[in-house]
Amino acid sequence: MILFNKLKFLPIILFAVLMLNCSSSVDTSKFKTEEYYNYAYKLYEKEDYELALQEFQNFVLQFSGSAFFDKAQFYLGMTYYKRKQYLLGAYEFSKLIKNIPASSFVPDAQYMLADSYSKLSPSYQLDQTYTRKAIEEYQAFIDFFPKDPKVDEADKQIKILNEKLAQKDYQSALIYERMDYSKAAMKYYGSVAEVYHDTKFAPMALYRKILIELNKSLTNEAVSDIGMFLNRYPNDSNVKEIHDLEVKLSSK
Repeated sequence: MILFNKLKFLPIILFAVLMLNCSSSVDTSKFKTEEYYNYAYKLYEKEDYELALQEFQNFVLQFSGSAFFDKAQFYLGMTYYKRKQYLLGAYEFSKLIKNIPASSFVPDAQYMLADSYSKLSPSYQLDQTYTRKAIEEYQAFIDFFPKDPKVDEADKQIKILNEKLAQKDYQSALIYERMDYSKAAMKYYGSVAEVYHDTKFAPMALYRKILIELNKSLTNEAVSDIGMFLNRYPNDSNVKEIHDLEVKLSSK
C-alpha cells in the first residue's frame, strides 16, 4: 500500500523536477560582453524568443557602450517582431536609427521599422494611421538607401499599402454618391485619381467622377477629366464609353 502511494506520486515528482530544470537559467553574470551577446543571439536563433527578449533587454541596459550594442538593439527589435509585438519592435528599431545612426544595422532597422508598421496596418475600412506610417518609413528607406537589395520589395509594399488607402477613399466616394452628396463624392473620386493615380482604383474613380459631372451638367469639368482619362488609361475597360462621351460633347 505504501509502495503504491509512492508510485502514484512519482509522475508528479518527475514533472516538478523537469519543470525546475527547464525554468533554471544560465548564470550570465560572469559573461564577457561578446559571450553575453552570443548567448542571447543563440536563444534568438533557437526561437526561444521569450528568454532571448529578457537577455537582449538586459544586454542593452548593461553594455550600452559596447561594440555589440547596436547588434543587440537590432535583435531586441527583431525579437519583439518575431513575437508579433510590432509596435514594441518599431520602437526599438527607431531607437537604433536615432541613437546609433552610423551603425551598419541602420538600413535593416529602417526596413524593419517600416515592415513593423505595415504589419499593424488594418483592413481598409478602419483607421489607416499605421498604413500611412508604413508608407512613410518605406519611402525613407528607399530615399536613404537606394542601392539596398530590399528597395524593390519596399517599393512593392508601398504599392500594396497605397491600394488600401485608395480603396478606402473610393469606397467613401461610393457611399457619398449613393447618398446623393455629389460634391463630397467628386472630391473623394478626384483625390483617388490624383493621389493614388497608379492604383487600380484611380481609373474607376475618374470614371465615376466623369459620370457625376455629366449628370450635374458640369461640362467643362467633364471634358477636362475625359481628356485626362483617355491620356492616362488608354487600355481601360471603360475607354470606349469615355471616348464616345468625348465625341458626343465635342459635337455639341
